Amino acid sequence: MPHDRLHAQKPTHDLDRWSTGTIDSVEQRDGHCVVTVIDEDNEPVELGITLAIRELFLSRLDIDDGESPVGERVWYRKHGG
Repeated sequence: MPHDRLHAQKPTHDLDRWSTGTIDSVEQRDGHCVVTVIDEDNEPVELGITLAIRELFLSRLDIDDGESPVGERVWYRKHGG
């Protein structure tokens, strides 16, 4: 599975290469994490990341431990995009 890029905070470089979205769901699938975000056109985008990146990413969101990340704004890049 190619891995996508995902940031909990606004990137500081190559801003034109990043898209923004809102987290719709976070689930584990086939040993990876799949984060579905709703993009600016109100379309779902599935992003595949490693479980280690999921933990890092979730720790950087401005939410309390155990709180759902659904609805949080994120910056992302699809693999190869």
